[in-house]
Amino acid sequence: MKATVTVMLKTGVLDPQGKAIAHALGTLGFAGVGDVRAGKVIELELAETDPKKARAVAEEMARKLLANTVIESFRVEVGG
Repeated sequence: MKATVTVMLKTGVLDPQGKAIAHALGTLGFAGVGDVRAGKVIELELAETDPKKARAVAEEMARKLLANTVIESFRVEVGG
């Protein structure tokens, strides 16, 4: 079963990569871009077939390794 973990910096945490992207977009002529936040997406192929168990496993992985929960939040989607 596929699980997708999306990790983003928490609101209020400085995001220099997002600021650099916003600046570069402006330089390229893309007007009207406000705040940009950059994150990461991790796709996991899990052996688990029960969606609830797969979500629980992916959330545990995110808490223990994939996200720094002090400064990042994460969202898990399961399907397929």
